[in-house]
Amino acid sequence: MTENSAVLDTMPKLLARNVSKFGDSPAFREKDLGIWQTWTWKESSEEIHKLSKGLIKLGVQEGDHVAVIGRNRPSLYWSLLACQHIGAIPVPLYQDAVAEEMEYILSHCGASFAIVGDQEQVDKILEISDRLKGFKDIVFVDPKGLRKYDKKNLHSISDILEIGSGDSAELDKELKRRVEKVIGDTTCVLLYTSGTTGKSKGVVQTHRAIIGASGGANQHDSWTHHDYLLSYLPMAWVGDFMISVAQGMGAGACINCPEGPETMQVDLREIGPSIFFGPPPLWERLKTSVFIRIEDAAFFKKVAFKYFMAHAEKVGRDILEKRKVGLLDRLKYSLGNFLIYAPLKNMLGFSNVRIAYTAGDLISAELFDFYRSLGINLKQLYGQTEASVFLTMQGNDEVFSDTVGKPIEGVELKIAPSGEILYKSVGSFKEYYKNPKATGETKDKDGWVATGDAGYIDEDTGQLRIIDRAKDVGKLKNGALFAPKYVENKLKFFPNILEAVLFGDKKEFCVAFLNIDMTAVGNWAEKNNISYSSYQELASNSEVANILKEHVEDVNMALAKDSMMSGCQIRKFLVLHKELDPDDGEITRTRKVKRAFINEKYDDLVSALYSDNGSVDTKTEVTYEDGRKGYLEATLSIVDATIYQLQEAAE
Repeated sequence: MTENSAVLDTMPKLLARNVSKFGDSPAFREKDLGIWQTWTWKESSEEIHKLSKGLIKLGVQEGDHVAVIGRNRPSLYWSLLACQHIGAIPVPLYQDAVAEEMEYILSHCGASFAIVGDQEQVDKILEISDRLKGFKDIVFVDPKGLRKYDKKNLHSISDILEIGSGDSAELDKELKRRVEKVIGDTTCVLLYTSGTTGKSKGVVQTHRAIIGASGGANQHDSWTHHDYLLSYLPMAWVGDFMISVAQGMGAGACINCPEGPETMQVDLREIGPSIFFGPPPLWERLKTSVFIRIEDAAFFKKVAFKYFMAHAEKVGRDILEKRKVGLLDRLKYSLGNFLIYAPLKNMLGFSNVRIAYTAGDLISAELFDFYRSLGINLKQLYGQTEASVFLTMQGNDEVFSDTVGKPIEGVELKIAPSGEILYKSVGSFKEYYKNPKATGETKDKDGWVATGDAGYIDEDTGQLRIIDRAKDVGKLKNGALFAPKYVENKLKFFPNILEAVLFGDKKEFCVAFLNIDMTAVGNWAEKNNISYSSYQELASNSEVANILKEHVEDVNMALAKDSMMSGCQIRKFLVLHKELDPDDGEITRTRKVKRAFINEKYDDLVSALYSDNGSVDTKTEVTYEDGRKGYLEATLSIVDATIYQLQEAAE
């Protein structure tokens, strides 16, 4: 039993512990106008308590749902904690969600209040406020642009803090009463799922579940109050809540908030975090940025990069994992570290990282090995919102690209006869909010939770291996395995491919949609004097199609060497005329493909890929940044790719 789970079973207790043990240590940092501002645990606690009393005065009741919307910043993290102190339930929402998405969640949970970052979020809530029953007030952080707004139900967070800082014995007494009522089984947060299979579900998590799961994860990787994190992922995502709030609070670590998405990379280098968390799309994007810079580098640098990266691929992981490597190879790797690996890690901001995590989706073995070969201790973990994230984690001496680790303390796993992964966990959710049917379908009377993922325990390593979402795994007409995510990740390893969607279940062969990466392909087009005016025009370029065909055939050749996956080779593909977009409902806010939705929306394109046609005309509804709807018309070319025979690839 860890300290967290044994005694510190609520977030208010964790905060009090941190003030007592680490009071003068940095707790939160925020970059504002180019300058880092720092708050210690003692100072942060004072702000949280002032905000708590101010919210009580505003009228926030115990059990009220309070939406928290905006970019990562201390004041919004304090808002989450203030709600937990006064018995209210914070509900983080994605800041880039459109008003209609927000309406569903705010209505579903019956939110009474919202604490938001800026005018943009205020405007979205005001747009739908007349359709929100019981909604009362909005508290905003940044006053810019709000001077002439009707302030009847709008309040500056500075005013709320000022109210809470007043010498009010009544407010102090009420706050003390509420904090004392918060116990381990009190609801800590309401987190909504990404909604890959339909409407998002509200996951009710208690303080005990959140602290139990994060405490086991902290113990697994020895987090301390000396650790630094960069908190840049959406606050509504369970990954950020668990890393930045639960684990950060549990360890007393310092949470660093960048000035904005556009400065994240620069801020990452300045902070030099000891722990870093990123989903696979981020690792793909960083690798793409590296390869773009190398393509633009001088001839000598380009040759040196390719030479030493080939050597890193050969021995880098062995050196990181302290396995036996010959002296000459070690010396060559040391030279490569001086010339290539260390400068590259510094450019990425990973010079001080002792642990880097990836989770949220499957990551390709090639991408995973790329970072570990550089000496970055990237490890996989597995979990879900319903488990407070943490189910399995990899140890420093047992890291494999095709597995996601062993169960952490407080977790049991088993594989159902269907191949679906089931678990019991200290971090298991209480229920789906207002959805007892879905709760019963997911969590049985004995506490076993169905993940919806297919996998098995690897006999050689004893670690869990994920195949795909259980509902996405199927078979081709000839009985061969169809596992789309595995193939899609291999495709996305190429910098030119941003997204891929594979089709083939119950079909004779596999086909795919591809999205180009505008940064990588645009850089190639510029170097080759190819002009274009839009994504659509660049995506339809025949030379681009030929480049992607080479990538697809490289993947097909690799699949042909795998007897289990050889049937998933891609026979035909097309390059979509638009990027898959969460505003169009095609992917989630965490960039997970909504496979069923895409299959239905682009049914004409899928049918064309299984026909003898060489092209297809299409008209697609799109959502512009201002919320307006429009249409894109295009003629898309269908590209044939080479299929390789298993026995030929093995020779």
